[in-house]
Amino acid sequence: MSLAGLILAAGASSRMGRPKPLLAYRGETFLDRLIGLLGRRCSPVVVVLGHDAETIRAGCPRADQAVFVVNTDWREGQLSSMQCGLRAIPAGAGGVLFTPVDYPAISAETVEALADRFEQGGAPLVIPRYNGRRGHPVCCSSELIEEFLSLPPGSQARDVVRRHAAEAIYVDVDDPGVLLDVDDPEAYDNLTRVAGPR
Repeated sequence: MSLAGLILAAGASSRMGRPKPLLAYRGETFLDRLIGLLGRRCSPVVVVLGHDAETIRAGCPRADQAVFVVNTDWREGQLSSMQCGLRAIPAGAGGVLFTPVDYPAISAETVEALADRFEQGGAPLVIPRYNGRRGHPVCCSSELIEEFLSLPPGSQARDVVRRHAAEAIYVDVDDPGVLLDVDDPEAYDNLTRVAGPR
């Protein structure tokens, strides 16, 4: 079952004070690292840009390994960016592995485990879990794409996830990175302190 990847990187990074996709982590930018990780099992990897799109794409050495789309309505929030990205997913994809760019510490093993479980079939959602807490990235079957696309403004992607929670498969991983949402300078400092050097 073929998987496409989707990275949401359209926001203004207002709490961080500088573009999150271009922050450094273990010798790469957040965005480059995620393109590389998802690209191990996903084709294509779609990246949604918005605020400062040209600067971010220019600062991404792995740009040739992804398909970039620009959400001109990025100010409307993350759901609009997800919907923009889902419209760029090829019709033949069996599912989508998606994450915000805020989760650069996800391990390669987690991506492999999620993709392996998704490809076994039988679940519309495959979600990583660390110490009982759900995280990112999330696999969703292509059957859910229309549900995400039909969500009205003001909704959140988690509305669809909640709707199918009883059918979801949770994969327990030894990976705190699935929970490390790097959204502000304090979280970035914590990331580099806990998960390795910049």
